[in-house]
Amino acid sequence: MEAWTAAKNALECVLEAKKGESLIIFCDDEKISVGKAFEKGALTLGLQTRLLELKTETEKFRTDIPSDIMEFLTTRKPDIYVNLMRGIREETPFRIKLMQMENKESRMGHCPGVTPDMLTEGALALSTEEHKQMQAFAEKLMNKLSQAVKLHVKNPSGTDVTLSVKDRPFFTDTKIDWETRKWMNLPTGEVLAAPVENSLEGKLVCDMAIGGIGLLKTPVDIAAKMGKVCDTFSADMSVLRKVKDSLNTDERSNVIGEFAFGINSKARFVEEFLESEKMLGTIHMAFGNNSDMPSGQNKSRNHMDFMFSNPTVKVFNRDGNSFTVLADGVFKNP
Repeated sequence: MEAWTAAKNALECVLEAKKGESLIIFCDDEKISVGKAFEKGALTLGLQTRLLELKTETEKFRTDIPSDIMEFLTTRKPDIYVNLMRGIREETPFRIKLMQMENKESRMGHCPGVTPDMLTEGALALSTEEHKQMQAFAEKLMNKLSQAVKLHVKNPSGTDVTLSVKDRPFFTDTKIDWETRKWMNLPTGEVLAAPVENSLEGKLVCDMAIGGIGLLKTPVDIAAKMGKVCDTFSADMSVLRKVKDSLNTDERSNVIGEFAFGINSKARFVEEFLESEKMLGTIHMAFGNNSDMPSGQNKSRNHMDFMFSNPTVKVFNRDGNSFTVLADGVFKNP
């Protein structure tokens, strides 16, 4: 698929962009080819489009919003923002700060770690019909989870945890919610919720990938009690050091923030976590900020995702009944 066609389809199907609306694209200089694709796709749709390039440096990590970008954040209120940025772990607080400053009445596509091949052959290379099919799958899954109060999650690597989702509605990133105008990752492909922050209990064994770090050669073990990480271990000391550093960003960065199902059949297991986390039949959990999710109460400056293979997820409903929604990485007829 042509990159600009994939970008156009995402703008139209996910963010519901309409001719005459305004769009601001914040794009890191190293992602400019992706920025040009979104610019062309937006112009094809008849959007009033402004592409702004942000400077990056290899060994320097951003913490503050550049003054020229600050001007656009304070004086412009576009209908849509698209953030096309590198996805390195050290700049997660910077990206969160940018998102929090973007006009809350605007729709937003946020893409930390986006690559050109996501648009041509990966999780963003979706036709209009493929977007609609994934959205329909998400609706069925959310309906099935609508009465859930608790989840029990296991996987062959040793994950065995429970967490509460009582009064925490599941939602999807596959299409805009016009009531909340919740920001969305591109590519899309999740059904997710903000778990009750003090509810996670047990052991997580992350055996696939970590947001901001990438694919793992050695698993990372995480012990959690009352929603917080109480211990971490990995034979890979470099990865372990980065995990501990992120989980210690502030007093809330080690608190459970997200539980998500991957539902994108075109998502690949690649270095960029942005795409891998959307893989059909996987799950991921995150610690840190969830204040932008329905009922989320964690206002950490950080957010770190952990991805698990071949999960089995058992759902407990309000009425006491239970069912398995995902068994060894296969959905059970949502």
